[in-house]
This record gives sequence, structure tokens and C-alpha cells, in this order.
Amino acid sequence: MAQPLAGVRVADFSHVIAGPLATQFLCLLGAEVIKVEPPTGDVMRYYTKDRSRRGAAEPFVGSNAGKKSVVLDLKADSGRTAAQALIKTCDIFVENFRPGVASRLGLGSEELARENPSLIYCSVSGYGQEGPHRDFPAIDQVIQSVAGLMTLSGEEGDAAQRVGFPIVDTYSALLTAFAILAAYVQRQADPDAKGQVIDVSMFDATMVMMSSVIGPRLISGLKPVRAGNRGFSGAPTADTFLTADGEITIGAVQQVQVERLFDIMGCSEFLQDPRFATPDARLDNDAALQTLMKDIFLTRSARDWELLLSKGGVPAGKVRDLDEALAFEKEHQRDLFLSVEDRVSGEPVRILNAGFQFKHDGPGTSRPAPELGEHTEEVLKSIGIVPTTAL
Repeated sequence: MAQPLAGVRVADFSHVIAGPLATQFLCLLGAEVIKVEPPTGDVMRYYTKDRSRRGAAEPFVGSNAGKKSVVLDLKADSGRTAAQALIKTCDIFVENFRPGVASRLGLGSEELARENPSLIYCSVSGYGQEGPHRDFPAIDQVIQSVAGLMTLSGEEGDAAQRVGFPIVDTYSALLTAFAILAAYVQRQADPDAKGQVIDVSMFDATMVMMSSVIGPRLISGLKPVRAGNRGFSGAPTADTFLTADGEITIGAVQQVQVERLFDIMGCSEFLQDPRFATPDARLDNDAALQTLMKDIFLTRSARDWELLLSKGGVPAGKVRDLDEALAFEKEHQRDLFLSVEDRVSGEPVRILNAGFQFKHDGPGTSRPAPELGEHTEEVLKSIGIVPTTAL
């Protein structure tokens, strides 16, 4: 059996993270993704502090492996003509230009649908293709700010804090891939093979990502409270604690989990104390309970607590830095990574796979991220165009 999207062709005119990461998921599922870049290349190729890697920056490699790179100058008539001819052969088109730019280049949804009525056309932008904010420029950290995300972490009174990686781009990419797959399934079920136009707004995606706090605000008027490392439940037994050598996060939110927690900690008598016997009582006596728990957690290492509690049925995890987490992944043994050739060193490097597994014919690729324009001649010849420097 082939991969799910084997035989599907994607024209990827996106750049940086949200668009390319979305098409990377499609590529990992077997689609032929043709990455169309300007002569200078996707700017993500240069997002690195290592000058020797400029043109093949680490984030670019991780989100473009397996794709084909075609260079077209969309400012030139010949480049736009070649782009239109290429898209005519594709099932899916993805772009993240500023709203209106694709149409000015002759790559609007209506123009392309005339030549390819079954095309799935997907646009990704900061605020969507319509509305009063459509022309506002936006990147990940700006949307984090505008959408209220930066005011959710930390403690009450803290300054706003950006999440430490491009979470908006990443979630927008996932939502984009999901939308494209939904449209593809919809098209396959349509006897007339109609296409679809998809409008993904990074702001909208971020609001959906924050549904766990937006729902209570809309339904009951509850404002989210910045609670530091406290869990979403608000329980004093769902928090992060210092241990003898680091920190551990506990997620005991159910009564049975709290009972197991107290038993493993050697303080089962807490359940006989009316201050700590029930969830409501523990919330009312939060500070007193945490003071007692903190002293006990200091008696063992984070790893010891992690093993004891996890094996005892209590959600718990040692707070790890990134290197420790990567080491834990090896122990985890889930084949989360792929090995591809690094065009800079010539050696194999690991990149992330899709993050889920199939029993057979699942996500993955063995091909490296393309060099700029590596497949221009191959792809253009396949659609009957003789490549020239003017393209």
C-alpha cells in the first residue's frame, strides 16, 4: 500500500514557517511537494547563526525535507507564466503572501480555478483574506501579542511573555494541513471534482488553540488567571515542585490520583485531615497543603519521584531541558525522528517526523531538504517548459 497522499501534487508558494511546515506534513504523507522560491530563496534558508549553513539553515532543513525546489521570478512575465502552468498540473496550491499579492501576480483563486477547477487553493495570512485587518503585516510574536496569548503564562502581575518558540506558526501549520486534507477528502467524494478555497488566519488559529480559556470566558464570563506552573484544573496537587536536584511537575487532579500521590509520598494521613480530604477543601487550604508537600518533595531526586509516581498511577514528569528531553526520546523509542542527508556536512542528520505512527505506509521521507532551485529544470521540463535564466 502506498502512503496516503502518494500521487498528490502540491504547488507550495509559501515561505518561512506556517506554510512550509503545513506542506511538510503533506510531504511526509507522500505528496509530491514542489517548493517554488524566488531567486534569493525562502528567507528561512538563512535563519541561522552558523554562517556556514546560510542557504541551508537548520529550521529550513527540518521543515522542507523531501520537497523539490523550483526557482521562479514571479516579477517576470515568464516566471508567472511558468507558475501558472505548474499549478495547472497540481492538486493543491498553498501561498502565504500578503493578502492581494497572489491575485496581482495572476495567482488568485479565481484565475487558477479557470484552468484547474478541481484545485484546492489555500491561503495563510495573519488576519485572513477579508476584513479590516487583512492588510496588517503579522508574524508569530505579533499574533501572540494581539491574540492575548502573551498574557496567559507566568504569574499575575508579570509582564507579558512570548511563548519561547513560534507556537502560532506551528499550530497554524497544523490547522492548515488539517484543512487541506479535509478539502481533499471533500473533493474526492464530489463526483464533479470541485476544488475548494481555504482561508487560514493565524489570528483565528491562535484563538482556536486557546479554546480551553476562551470557552469559559464566553460561556461563564470567567477571566483566565495567570497561575504560573499550576495546572489548568487549579488543584494544589497539580503543580511544579522543587526536589533534591531539580523540579518535577505533578498532575494529580482526580481524587484517586491524590490518594495515590499521598500514599507514595508517605503522607496518607493528609486524607484524614478535613483541610485536605476533598478537592474543595484542598483548594480552600491550598497554601497549607503545598507547604507540607514542598518539604516532602525535597527528600528525593526528580527522577526518583517521576518513577515512583508514574509507576504508581500518578501523572508526573521531571522538568527537563531540551537536551534531556531528546535523551528521553531515545528511551521513549517511538521513532519520532527521521534520518536524512545534510547537504552542508554530507552526513546524516535527524529531523522530526510527523509525530504519529501508522501500522504500515505511514509518514516519513528519506530525501533531504532541496538546494535552492535543485529541481527547476526537472519540474519545468515535465510541464513542457524549457528553463531559461529569465524564469
